[in-house]
Amino acid sequence: MLSKLDAPRLRPFIVLFVCFFSCFVHLGAPEVNLMEARNFVAAREMVGGGSWLIPTMNGALRVAKPPLPTWAVALTEQLTGLTQDPGILRLPAAIMSTLLVFFFWGLVRELIREEPGETEAPGRTAWLATLVLASSLLVITVGREGHWDIFANSLLVGTLWALARGWYATGRGWGWFALSGLLLGGSMLSKGPVAPYTILLPFLASFGLQRLYPARGPLRSRQFGLLLALVIGLAVGTAWPIYLAVQDTVAPAALAVARVEVTSWGERHVQPFWEYWNFPVFTGIWTPIALLALAVPFARPRASRYIPYQAALAWVLIAFLLLSLVPEKKERYLLPLMPPLALLIAGLLRHFETVLRAGLRPRPEATIVRVWAGLLVLACCLFPVALLLMKLPPYGPGSVPFTVTVVGFALLAAAIGWWGFRQYQVPVLVASSITAMAVLLSVLAPAYPLWTNRRAEPGLRHIQALQRNPVLAQLPWYTLEDLHIKRVWDAGRATPSWPRTPDSMLVRPTRPIAVFSSPKVNISKYLPTTWRKQILVTVVDSFYLDRQRKDGYWRVTLLDPSKRPL
Repeated sequence: MLSKLDAPRLRPFIVLFVCFFSCFVHLGAPEVNLMEARNFVAAREMVGGGSWLIPTMNGALRVAKPPLPTWAVALTEQLTGLTQDPGILRLPAAIMSTLLVFFFWGLVRELIREEPGETEAPGRTAWLATLVLASSLLVITVGREGHWDIFANSLLVGTLWALARGWYATGRGWGWFALSGLLLGGSMLSKGPVAPYTILLPFLASFGLQRLYPARGPLRSRQFGLLLALVIGLAVGTAWPIYLAVQDTVAPAALAVARVEVTSWGERHVQPFWEYWNFPVFTGIWTPIALLALAVPFARPRASRYIPYQAALAWVLIAFLLLSLVPEKKERYLLPLMPPLALLIAGLLRHFETVLRAGLRPRPEATIVRVWAGLLVLACCLFPVALLLMKLPPYGPGSVPFTVTVVGFALLAAAIGWWGFRQYQVPVLVASSITAMAVLLSVLAPAYPLWTNRRAEPGLRHIQALQRNPVLAQLPWYTLEDLHIKRVWDAGRATPSWPRTPDSMLVRPTRPIAVFSSPKVNISKYLPTTWRKQILVTVVDSFYLDRQRKDGYWRVTLLDPSKRPL
């Protein structure tokens, strides 16, 4: 099946097809999460007339993260117009995910050019590694979210690709080294030194050692190219922080934010050293093969014909160690482990399909492929059952999504059972795994917001409704308390804190304003005594903060200095 589609001219289109399902299908279905809300609000304010070099978020200085991902979202809004559609605003991230896959493809082609297995099926190992990465769970989940991680990781893998092209170029390769530097700078403008720490350092520490990677060749002839890449990368990557440092109005605040960000690595989201031990499961459908690829006594003699196994394993383990040393831990921080894991998986897949295609049935390989096929058949049977247990009305028995799911997974289970389990066809298992992920994303992705809203109380008024209130439409909006940034995004406009004077006194309004506050705040008593007979205070609206009444609500109060209270 997959082997018949292995013509070199078809490979890019197949990768694009997989990326379409992994990165773009139902892109706008999930609700905007916290990190996205921060990025989208800052981009909205850029497009609305704010500074692109000194970003703001809800009217306040926003320099905690570099601006490149925000620029990408803002540019998208300039092209499409201001929008609240998350599917449009996530397009830059989806494109970056696709670039990550293609950068990785180019990198692997350079790294395995000297491997013995390349002569058997030129380019197939790199292609398989690319398909594995494109369909890995963490790449799909992080790559469909519009924030910083996918930008930093994608551009850093691009850095490695351009570096490898320059390294193996017949001439000096200055252009490739310069491109590598530009991409390195772009990664730093996306998330600072994080990706160089988690991807570049492990890669250089593994593939840079001739003992682990004999194909590296001499260093002396490329040292000036490496220096060029480093200089350009640092120049581009530090340009924005340097710009902030020379701005007298923001330099102190930017320095304070930088200190907070550094200390937060050891104070926020702190988890034990061993928190990431389960990292192979984040490859999703490839977890069984990922575990085998990390079993050195089994995988090394089998995969080494197709990939530089020792260097790839060292890349994974060094990156894992560096990530584990940082006290702050989140699942999406494991994204740097996915490219080297995909390379290891591809090496093992190439071994399986080669030895089993020859008509032989070596005992470990044949048994493993049958177990893998059995697990895939079991998963295909359990997915429709899980859909039933979710009890979502649009996905009930007899509905079109449920029918498509049952038929699709039944056909996949049959194909896996016949060609995979009985005939040991590894390409069929690879194709079925990727197809299963595509079916899941196509049919079930819209079910996620339904699942998260299953306990939502109907009829609640939310902050989005305030945009349709004619009394509030033309007024400035302020808050007396911190409004969650997700609610600021939902509001469709900035809702900053009520301005204060240098001595922390409220600034007296000169025109009507809308003030948001929780019910525990009595705005009439909150105002200075001298204002109370000069400003008319009227509660004009309210909104709930989340899906249920118990989550609380806020009032919207109109303060009109042009009218005096009776």
